[in-house]
Amino acid sequence: MQRQKSILSFLRPPTGDRSSGSENPSAKRLPAQRHEQSANGSGQSTAASAMDSSLEVRGTDTPPEKVPRPIFPQKSANGGSSLFSSIMHKFVKVDDKANGRNQAQAGALNVSSLSSAVGVSAVSQFPEKDNFLESCMTVNQGGFADSKLLDVIGPETPGTRPLVPRFKRIQEEIPKLIAEDDHPLPHPSKRMKVLNDDPVVNKKDAQVCDSISKFDWLNLSRIRDANRRRPEDPLYDKSTLYIPPEALNKMSASQKQYWSVKCKYMDVVLFFKVGKFYELYELDAEIGHKELGWKITLSGVGKCRQVGISESGIDDAVQKLVSRGYKVGRMEQSETSGQAKARGGSSVISRKLVSVVTPSTLVDNNIGPDAIHLLVIKEGEPGPDTSSVGYGFAFVDCAALRVWIGSITDDSSCAALGALLMQVAPKEVIYENRGLSKAAQKAVRKYSVTGTMAVQLTPVLPATAFPDASDVTDSIKSKGYFKRSSILWNLALDGVAHHDLALSAMGGLIDHLSRLMLDDILRNGDVSPYQVYKGCLRMDGQTLVNLEIFSNNADGGASGTLYKYLDNCLTCSGKRLLRNWICHPLKDVEGINNRLNVVDDLAAQPEFMLLIAQSLRKLPDLDRLLGRVKSNVQLSVSLLLPSIGNKVLKQLVKVFGSLVKGLEIALDLLTLLMKDRNLSISLSKIFKLPILEGSNGIHKFLTQFDAAIDSDFPNYQNHDVTDSDADTLSALIELFVEKSTEWAAIIHATNCIDVLRSFTITATSSCGAMCRPLVLPQSKHMGSAQGGKGPLLKISGLWHPYALGENGGQPVPNDILLGEDTEGFHPHTLLLTGPNMGGKSTLLRATCLAVVLAQLGCYVPGEKCVLSPVDIIFTRLGATDRIMTGESTFFVECSETATVLQNATEDSLVILDELGRGTSTFDGYAIAYAVLRHLVEKVNCRLLFATHYHPLTKEFGSHPRVILQHMACALQSKSSTPSGRPEQELVFLYRLASGPCPESYGLQVATMAGIPEKVVESASRAGRAMKRSIGESFRSSEQRIVFSSLHEEWLKTLLILSKTGEGGTRVSEDDDALDTLFCLWHEMKSLCGK
Repeated sequence: MQRQKSILSFLRPPTGDRSSGSENPSAKRLPAQRHEQSANGSGQSTAASAMDSSLEVRGTDTPPEKVPRPIFPQKSANGGSSLFSSIMHKFVKVDDKANGRNQAQAGALNVSSLSSAVGVSAVSQFPEKDNFLESCMTVNQGGFADSKLLDVIGPETPGTRPLVPRFKRIQEEIPKLIAEDDHPLPHPSKRMKVLNDDPVVNKKDAQVCDSISKFDWLNLSRIRDANRRRPEDPLYDKSTLYIPPEALNKMSASQKQYWSVKCKYMDVVLFFKVGKFYELYELDAEIGHKELGWKITLSGVGKCRQVGISESGIDDAVQKLVSRGYKVGRMEQSETSGQAKARGGSSVISRKLVSVVTPSTLVDNNIGPDAIHLLVIKEGEPGPDTSSVGYGFAFVDCAALRVWIGSITDDSSCAALGALLMQVAPKEVIYENRGLSKAAQKAVRKYSVTGTMAVQLTPVLPATAFPDASDVTDSIKSKGYFKRSSILWNLALDGVAHHDLALSAMGGLIDHLSRLMLDDILRNGDVSPYQVYKGCLRMDGQTLVNLEIFSNNADGGASGTLYKYLDNCLTCSGKRLLRNWICHPLKDVEGINNRLNVVDDLAAQPEFMLLIAQSLRKLPDLDRLLGRVKSNVQLSVSLLLPSIGNKVLKQLVKVFGSLVKGLEIALDLLTLLMKDRNLSISLSKIFKLPILEGSNGIHKFLTQFDAAIDSDFPNYQNHDVTDSDADTLSALIELFVEKSTEWAAIIHATNCIDVLRSFTITATSSCGAMCRPLVLPQSKHMGSAQGGKGPLLKISGLWHPYALGENGGQPVPNDILLGEDTEGFHPHTLLLTGPNMGGKSTLLRATCLAVVLAQLGCYVPGEKCVLSPVDIIFTRLGATDRIMTGESTFFVECSETATVLQNATEDSLVILDELGRGTSTFDGYAIAYAVLRHLVEKVNCRLLFATHYHPLTKEFGSHPRVILQHMACALQSKSSTPSGRPEQELVFLYRLASGPCPESYGLQVATMAGIPEKVVESASRAGRAMKRSIGESFRSSEQRIVFSSLHEEWLKTLLILSKTGEGGTRVSEDDDALDTLFCLWHEMKSLCGK
């Protein structure tokens, strides 16, 4: 008969040597599994079997400690030939240096073949603890690991016997074995060379042992999810596992504990607490072996593949796995071994899953300054016109204990969805697998990148789809979620357009956090509305990418970005607020000027700048510390766990003490700044503060907590916790969070000061001229066709703030004027030409960045800046494709241009760079012409249009709403070429000059790029031949500036007007007719002036 028991059932210490409740921390954890050979297997006598039974220790599955013990049965009474002597040379220890080799060889020991020859007395010859685990593994003839290891329990173990040098034991024992078995072995007195088996075979056996599971239902050919679906099934749920009931019934209590949880968390690396160790089994053991370099052994729960680490190294192991994208859970012991024994002799220590840590739900202090967000998206049904679709979303910052909820309306371009993803920068995005359209999934993959790390995308299967809005409402009420929020959770939905979609997304977030054991965040967290665009300058996802606001287009890093340029913040929470401000530049003129006033006041008082910097450098991350404290209002269940409760309590004491001391520093700084009259007035318009001083002041309230920390936890950074500390700390936290709204206001005010100080440093330490922008009040202006003033953008001495930051050199300033100012009418459109690499794209980006900086309330790189607020910035820059989503370069160009044409207004700023270059010359020119004319005559927005289609300068050369300019360059004579032709070098001046550029100088740029000279000369000859062949067309095209196709269109419109006017049609109602008359009036005016 064969039977198998769990490792945990044989680890109870012998009653004769130890008391039942004691634990030995240094005890070696050894695998133990009972194996009783059949009578016809090895020929063991019934006496040996009887002795085995008498030596069995009966006890509990509870493992208070792990004691090494012999694994070999007594020698067979029948004697016979022993196979042990034939492999004895593998265990001969020549010297201490050979220990590592012996350990590797011991893994190939076939214990079954030894059982008939080696007695209990031989066990004491091999107490080598380092070799013990590997020596317990067996490999059969087929190369597969045999999990049934011999385990005979005796009253005397190698761990209790005096230590005898291994080589001495071998010298004493080998002669006896030779005499008994007649196997020739070298004399033990000689130094012996260890013999090795075939290394190829050993390596193969080791791989098989590490990769094959003993459980059939875990093998790839048989694995199924909880609904018994195979991996090839589209509905397969990789987070669950099906375990056959008969297999579960045969498991020990400890095995059932582990697998009953693991089968629901197959997507989580699950650590199982055993004594003073944390262990990983089977598939998780493979991850531990691969990522952490741990060696796999056959041990643990049910003699399966196992790796493990002691308590002291678990935090580091979890952090490493999470940093590599894994979700990590911990099953802790919820009682001591004594408590388990008190429940009954056969009781096993109870364990439960207490935490699951993921890359998107980190809460520790070492996670860096960037916010870590988990985003859930719910897509609705298309609208009646099928051109718009709604999205509900909810996201959480677990470290700050904050939840946001909202919705957006988007079109097929998914521009708003891209903006949401770029603003939130989530670490993980959860969405319904079949509830998200292909276009939305493409947008999620495109914009879900934070720096150089790809975001984890988690589709939810239809079986576990997001709950309905009504179910979410009932769940929040019944479970008491968001009770401690500063605003009622239902009020956060007041401004949400797609109410049901947002609630459904919130339901998906709640379900996910509950599965991760993060109910504390839901109960104690703050919920707030989130608006992607409302009340701010709109920049969609593509614009944020094109302008390199947060990540550059070279390597995805932060260098060469607007965020990096402005980031002089000294606190982590200040850096996060800066990012939020950059995502939402202001449109309100008063709000912009309020920020600029603070910058001016700080720049005028350097002593305040120094004091602010000194205080901010002392501050911890107050935002996250407050979140950690609020999450422990009702002390976490982790404090009740016997093994980690003190550790968690010690961390909480440190967090609370650091928060109180940090708030003291912040309050002192705010009190000091508010004493300055001018600065106090300016700051009070940026943020609102509670009463700081006086009998009802928040400072007096905080002083009491500061005194309590000094009294009860004087060494709070490294406090030795006692039994009474939990009650004391719980009472302090309960009182402290009553003023959580006031603490949050103080932290926000400190963050604002940090960001405004950063703006001040940027304004005073830049390499070029900086000016305060003059933002004109927003008014209901009349269209320029009727003589009224339109939007204005006027910048003198504009330079790109960081284009040359790493390369050195001084930027070249240029003047930009779009719109009518006090000097009279000026076109809204700049048609820009110039050579390749001449600086056109840099000028376009610099113009947009100046507008963003101005509406952030920051100084602008230039000598003078006057503008009316911009509502939306649109960009079409660069030539990129999206090969992974099947979109060509030209398709990307047209998609971005379509967004501009559909959404641009008169108050928008649009930059288009080389539109139409992704297709044939004629098609590209036609599209560029049509788009330019539509934006000029229909939208009349502020537009910068860069192109290499020079015929456009002829078509629009006389248009009253278009001005022609180019990036200047010069040709300098250089040494002659080998053919004798003088070579001219193209020099870029990066200066904006009037009029069109005569050509793009493509051949000169090709030479600079390294194209062979012969190829360039051939191209030059082909170009001259082409011009000769169509010379007449070129000469006629030169006259288009006098009478272009636009004039033809205007003339046709006049003819139509003359006919419709006779029929009684009111001309004033036709906007196109008015535009035509206006353009003709300017044309005649310019001709009369000449």
